[in-house]
Amino acid sequence: MSVTDVDAPARRPAKPVRKPPRKPRPAPGSKRFSPLRVVGSTIVWLFTAGNILVLYWLLTASFKTPVEIFTKPFDLPYQWFKVGKPFRNFIYAWNNAGFGDAVLTTVVLVGLATVVTVAVSAPCAYALTRLGVRGAGPMTNVVAIGMGVPFQTVIIPLFVVLSKIHLDNEYGLFVLYVALSIPFTVFLMTGFFRSLPDELEEAAALDGASPTRTFFSVMLPLTRGGMITALTLNAIGLWNETLLAIVFLKDQAHFTLSRALFTFYGAASYQSEYGGLIAGVAIVVLPMLVLYLVLARRIITGLTLGAGK
Repeated sequence: MSVTDVDAPARRPAKPVRKPPRKPRPAPGSKRFSPLRVVGSTIVWLFTAGNILVLYWLLTASFKTPVEIFTKPFDLPYQWFKVGKPFRNFIYAWNNAGFGDAVLTTVVLVGLATVVTVAVSAPCAYALTRLGVRGAGPMTNVVAIGMGVPFQTVIIPLFVVLSKIHLDNEYGLFVLYVALSIPFTVFLMTGFFRSLPDELEEAAALDGASPTRTFFSVMLPLTRGGMITALTLNAIGLWNETLLAIVFLKDQAHFTLSRALFTFYGAASYQSEYGGLIAGVAIVVLPMLVLYLVLARRIITGLTLGAGK
């Protein structure tokens, strides 16, 4: 035995370090009880049930007589089906409200305004987010502020200016639709362009692509979900717009659907044709409702992707 071994003190074995016991993980599918979650879920379900009830009332009332609307508001329609005229209210609304011309005007006006808005907003959003433009941050904030300015506060100056240049008609309304929709669309599209990886632009630059070609050939196709979301949301908003149409449209032959419905409201109320009036509301509301139901999943997915970075 060496001197080193004799003089060295005996080493005690190290005590094992005890780790605090882990909390058992909740089983898949099980959720902890949360009062806030219960309250939030209750509010959401009550709001959903209220909307479904309103939609049910709208659909059933559009097939009822005025007497049934007030005496049996939540019953199924009976009188018109009994006499064999279930679509009498819709025929009355279509013939007396001038919806034939209004549908064509609305489709053309809203369709062109929506496409032009996205066509202008997409390059703007790309320049603000990907090209390193000086002052891009403050300009993006200015665009965001533009969404918070209610157009009701500037409608009188807009009418005065447009009437002086003879644009107090459907052409001026088209310009206003595009101008008022651009801030929201630019703000929405910036989220999609920010979510794209920088390597795509670097690879395109190595291949000799210019910024313009990179935008049209590489970046823009990848934001297809964002463009569909922007097109759908703008179409729904412009389809239901009423105040600007009331102010700027004077010729009945060029009324939009919401403007024609507003005019039809007075005549139908005076004649107590409440069934026809509700049928007119259904004609205006149902196309956008169907469009949203068809594209709801794509809209939600697009909004989620746009907030990814």
